[in-house]
Amino acid sequence: MESLKLISFSLIITISFLTLSINAQNSQQDYLDAHNSARHEVGVADIGWDDTLAAYAQNYANERIGDCNLVHSGGPYGENLFWGSGAPFSGTDAVNDWVSEKSYYDHTTNTCANGQVCGHYTQVVWRSSIHVGCARVQCTNNGGYFIICSYNPPGNVEGESPY
Repeated sequence: MESLKLISFSLIITISFLTLSINAQNSQQDYLDAHNSARHEVGVADIGWDDTLAAYAQNYANERIGDCNLVHSGGPYGENLFWGSGAPFSGTDAVNDWVSEKSYYDHTTNTCANGQVCGHYTQVVWRSSIHVGCARVQCTNNGGYFIICSYNPPGNVEGESPY
C-alpha cells in the first residue's frame, strides 16, 4: 500500500511538472520575451502587454475553438494566427514559428522571397506596434492548438518598412 501511495505521489508530481512546463511557455512574459527577442535583433523597442488586446484575442480564440480554422477576425488590430497539432504547442512556439519567416524577408527591398510568407514576422517586429495581447486554446475538433496575438497599432502597412 505504501508503494502505491509513493507511485501515486510521483505521478502527481510528474503531471504537475509537465503542466507547469507547458503553461510556463504561455504566460504574458513568455509571449513578450519571444516577441522582444526578435525585436531586439533588428533594433526595435520592446513591445508591451495589453489586457484589452489579450481579452480580444481570448474572445476570438474562444470563437475558433470548435474548428480552429486560421481565419482572421477582421477586427481593428494587427493579428497573427497559429494552429498546430501533434504536440502541446505553446505561445512561445507560435511566436518562434512566426519569427522563422525572417529568413524569407529582405529588409533592403522590404520584400518577401517569391512564394514565401513574411507578414507574420514583420508584424512581430513592426516598430510602431507597441502593444500585444495573446491567447491560446485547445481545439475541440482535433486536439490541436489555436494561438492568436493581437497588435496595436496594427503593422504591415503597405509600402512601409517594419523597422
